[in-house]
Parts: sequence; structure tokens; C-alpha cells
Amino acid sequence: MSESRGDTLEGVLNELQGSIPEIEACAIVSVEGLPIVSALPTDVDEAKLAAITAAMLTLGEKAAVELGKGNLEQVNVKGVNGWILVIQAGMNACLTVSTTASAKLGLVFLDMKRAAEKVAQLI
Repeated sequence: MSESRGDTLEGVLNELQGSIPEIEACAIVSVEGLPIVSALPTDVDEAKLAAITAAMLTLGEKAAVELGKGNLEQVNVKGVNGWILVIQAGMNACLTVSTTASAKLGLVFLDMKRAAEKVAQLI
């Protein structure tokens, strides 16, 4: 049986980015804030993004618990030029995606959830 593109972490990111043109960048990082694999523009510091992503996830989890919202599902940051979206990908990693402002978030989250499930199986 041959491996499909989604059978590696790089493949998962490539598939995610290829499925939605509005996704400009994506990365899988450890919950400790270390880069695992990424598809980022050359001007983005992978280590810095990993640390920021993990901090966003941690703060989101604390806010959700403190305010009685249950387990964290996603962290969203909206800037003038688009969205930064973070979801858990298994126990030890998270998936972060950067999109254009015109991205259809429902579709992005659906594909992110599928990708995160694949990541959880691979890590």
C-alpha cells in the first residue's frame, strides 16, 4: 500500500495549504513552544511563531477554564489583513494557520480539525 501525501507531517500541512488558497502559512508546534514542521513565508521566524502559538494556546485554555467555557477548542486572532487560528493537535502539539481576511472560517476550521486529527495520529 502506498503512502498518501497526508501520511507525513509535511504532507498534512501541504494538503491543508493546498485545499484552501486563503491559507498563507501553517505550522505544527509543540505545546512547549518548539517548532515541529512548518510551511511559512521566508520572513517569518519559525521559532518565534512556535513560542507565540504555544503561549496563545496556554492563555486560551486558562481563559476558557476561568470563564467557565469548558475545554478550549480554538484560539482566533483577527488582524486587519487576516486571521491567525490555533487548535490543539493531539496532547503534545498544536496547529496554527494564517489566512487572508477573505477566508471562509468555517471551511478553514473544518480542514484544520481534519489535519489536527492526522497530526495527533502521527505524533
